[in-house]
Amino acid sequence: METTNLMNKGWINPISTTVFLILLVISIALYSLNIFGGLILFLCILASALLASSIHIADQWDRAVVLRMGKYQGLKGPGPFMIIPIIDSVSTYIDQRVRVSAFKAEQTLTKDTVPVNVDAVVYWTVWDVEKAALEVQQYQTAIEHIAQTGLRDTIGKHELSELLQERDKIAEDLQQVLDRNTNPWGITCQTVGIKDIAIPKDLAEAMSKEAQAERERRARVILGTAETEIAEKFAQASRKYTDNPVALHLRGMNMLFEGLKEKGSMVIVPSSALDTMNLGAMGGLVSLAKNNETPQKPVAATVPQV
Repeated sequence: METTNLMNKGWINPISTTVFLILLVISIALYSLNIFGGLILFLCILASALLASSIHIADQWDRAVVLRMGKYQGLKGPGPFMIIPIIDSVSTYIDQRVRVSAFKAEQTLTKDTVPVNVDAVVYWTVWDVEKAALEVQQYQTAIEHIAQTGLRDTIGKHELSELLQERDKIAEDLQQVLDRNTNPWGITCQTVGIKDIAIPKDLAEAMSKEAQAERERRARVILGTAETEIAEKFAQASRKYTDNPVALHLRGMNMLFEGLKEKGSMVIVPSSALDTMNLGAMGGLVSLAKNNETPQKPVAATVPQV
């Protein structure tokens, strides 16, 4: 509700009620003492009610709009204040705190004709109570309708990919549109936030498959790039080994040693490579492999007697 209940913020408040009861008790006591008659008692009760009705209280965040004979008189509050009974009236109490209004756009077409449902919120506040009270009726409802219309217009100007990727920018543009429309009413829209963008289920599945295919394509491109870089490194190494056969010989021996030092491993090496690395016959390969084996206990040999 954009206005506060006048029954809760009007003359029925603790101060006015207390004043009315005190004056009523005094009037009844004077009447019981025969100081004045029934007519004076009636007039005293009426005066007490009028005096009590002139006392109002506005909360710290409220401002009371006072009209005098139907014309704007001024603002009152916060705290207790008095008005002239019968002549003055409190039209409404306007809350100056920051408030939030939720709005949505359902089945709205984007620029690329995709239906979307968008939920958003706007944070706004009244900075000029006089304008808000005199320039627009039910300003909260007006803000919600303007926000919904602006959101639909913004969706129609952007494609779906832009809505999903540039929420902050779209929310900022929408906030400027709302602020431009509500400033003449003494209201400022501070922030607009887009809570959710819902797209059709089949489109979401298609976009998921597209994203998965894109990730696979990138993975293959990265793998191909890695293979290309490895081939370039091998080409550089081959040129180095061509000019330095000793380095190639040491590299081959190192690779053979790394493969044989693991237990339970078997390395198949062409005989031409053994000759090139000058390792001798297969006995040298076997002796190299046994260096990492656990020594076993010797077995006693039985010599037959003649």
